[in-house]
Amino acid sequence: MSSRAVVWDAALLGYDLGGDHPFNPVRLELTIRLATELGVLDGVDLLVPSAAGDEELLRVHIPEYLAAVREAPEVGWDVGHGLGTTDNPVFSGMHDASALVVGSTLLAARKIADGEARRAVNIAGGLHHAMRDHAAGFCIYNDCAIAISWLLDHGFDRIAYVDTDVHHGDGVQAAFYDDPRVLTMSLHQHPFTLWPGTGYASETGRDGTAVNIPLPPGTRDPGWLRAFHAVVPSLLEQFRPQLLVTQCGVDSHEEDPLADLSLSVDGHRAIYRTLRDLAERHADGRWLAVGGGGYQLIRVVPRSWTHLLATVLDRDVPPETLLPPNWTTTVGRAAPAAKIPRAMTDEKDTAFKHWGDAADEPVDIAIRDTRRAVFPLHGLDPDDPRD
Repeated sequence: MSSRAVVWDAALLGYDLGGDHPFNPVRLELTIRLATELGVLDGVDLLVPSAAGDEELLRVHIPEYLAAVREAPEVGWDVGHGLGTTDNPVFSGMHDASALVVGSTLLAARKIADGEARRAVNIAGGLHHAMRDHAAGFCIYNDCAIAISWLLDHGFDRIAYVDTDVHHGDGVQAAFYDDPRVLTMSLHQHPFTLWPGTGYASETGRDGTAVNIPLPPGTRDPGWLRAFHAVVPSLLEQFRPQLLVTQCGVDSHEEDPLADLSLSVDGHRAIYRTLRDLAERHADGRWLAVGGGGYQLIRVVPRSWTHLLATVLDRDVPPETLLPPNWTTTVGRAAPAAKIPRAMTDEKDTAFKHWGDAADEPVDIAIRDTRRAVFPLHGLDPDDPRD
């Protein structure tokens, strides 16, 4: 039995919103190439997904929306349901490509549910903004929510979802807002300053099972990690999940063109290692990781998600590892104007101070607001750093 699973097939590149849309599938291709060149995927049998059927898609979405997605390439401009917009343009084969993304995350979930893997990763997933009846934020079908729904019907009744994308994980939160079996936690740029404008600390769901940590623009690795460790581990310990699902968007990077947090590739690596540790401590090692946002296609996404793949596989890549010449040469030919990084690091210090040290950090307002909103609902003291 393999304890780790990686879902990937080149057909997933078909989820292509076209033109100069920032959600460019080349980021996936470059990640797989980089991970392959570094030996991260040596000996790993990549799992090939099939498209999810309507029965699975209807776990989260309504029939009218599925019909609209199918019809959109023919109708185009007036199909409604958030389709045909600048964010969510219509493209040929949209339903099939979107259903394949869902199928890939479902395949990862099935491997864990069947006991064939403790951990599984699908970098093509993470379409966390899609709602039950409309597309949003580059997301057509919500693979995260569909996979969680499926898992709830296949042996799990306590699932924790942690969203590290720069944008609020609104679609997943909405799907399970009143479901006490699912704890959704999202760390994101403050909704005052970034789309979708949701994810305030006051959004707590049923009995505190929705947790939101809205971070100020400019937050760097130490601040992000301070906020994470001040909230997430304590709630996971209280909730006692059987499985950890994580959306690992990397648009929180300081070079990302669509947002204003200031994390580094080193920070992303630290996040993944922390998530792995939390899954081991609180979820019997069960960890389902998916991708998400990330729009610095060359300098950020391939390195960060190669670290994600490596972390899931217990093949951690040292930050000082140089990028393979074959990879840099290929990228240089395709994008001669790009400034290609030299190594798997941004040379940033990710050391952080734990909350409760009497310091006054910019993220501490978010920490206090979130802890005071949800900790009492879990029997924890929001003002006691030991909780």
